[in-house]
Amino acid sequence: MAGTDLAPQELRVIVAVEREGGFTAAAAALGTTQSAVSHAVRAVERKLGAVLFTRGRAGAAPTPAGAKAAAHARRALRLLDTLAAEVRGTGAGRGGADTTTGVLRIAAFRSAALHLLPPALERLRARHPAIEPRVRVIRELGPGTAGEVAAGRADLALATLDGGRPPAGLTGAALFEEPYALVHPADHPEPRSLPLVDWHENCGAVTRDWWRGQDWLPSATVEAEDDGTVLSLVGAGHGMAVMPALSLTSAPESVTVVRLGPRPPTRAIGYVTTPELARSLAVRALIRELRAQQGPR
Repeated sequence: MAGTDLAPQELRVIVAVEREGGFTAAAAALGTTQSAVSHAVRAVERKLGAVLFTRGRAGAAPTPAGAKAAAHARRALRLLDTLAAEVRGTGAGRGGADTTTGVLRIAAFRSAALHLLPPALERLRARHPAIEPRVRVIRELGPGTAGEVAAGRADLALATLDGGRPPAGLTGAALFEEPYALVHPADHPEPRSLPLVDWHENCGAVTRDWWRGQDWLPSATVEAEDDGTVLSLVGAGHGMAVMPALSLTSAPESVTVVRLGPRPPTRAIGYVTTPELARSLAVRALIRELRAQQGPR
């Protein structure tokens, strides 16, 4: 309906208020007045028939409808940016070839950012030097990296995929299954007698089910911040751990890595994007590079 059409500036106002947490701060970020921001928000709320923000002395907090509106607004604005970049790049290359340009926003969890993403970005830069990757490391908890894509803050995410599938409303695919292994201090005579070291991002539901069936695995008595800290603690003799292959890339000589039988637990590592951005040149280019490399063994 024409009455619900939103202008790009209205979308920018909604995003700014949600991001800045208030009308005055949003006005400063946009270079306009608080009254103009307030008027724009009221206009959008009338068009959508929903209250987007609760107003108070502490600022403006998004309602559930407001959070959803801000996410859609970010994604819509990103499509406009992509449209402009791709149109500018059409025929701009030597001989009239298309030149893929612009910023590519990537979200990745720590071990993927350390070990999976760098070689893919190296090849991407070699083939598409006009693409500007911007990487943010996100903890793979709750919405995790995929949540950054859903909220419009990232174009593509490297994510752990439950069941090998992307979350509802997004698109993507698994790149590989990484196995888990037992890690213990090198040369320890009885590694299974050690306490278990773990970190919150370590496992999804499927792997946790496997853990519950292992009588020899105690409950974690040491909780670390990330997988790098786990490796350091294990290497120093403070415990054992069960860790995925990406986290064990370039494991130090102070630890021993042992396979967990012929059918170890695994987790799927893949990419996630929006259905709209999946067709964009920059996202497609990065997906090709990610698919070209093999995961850890």
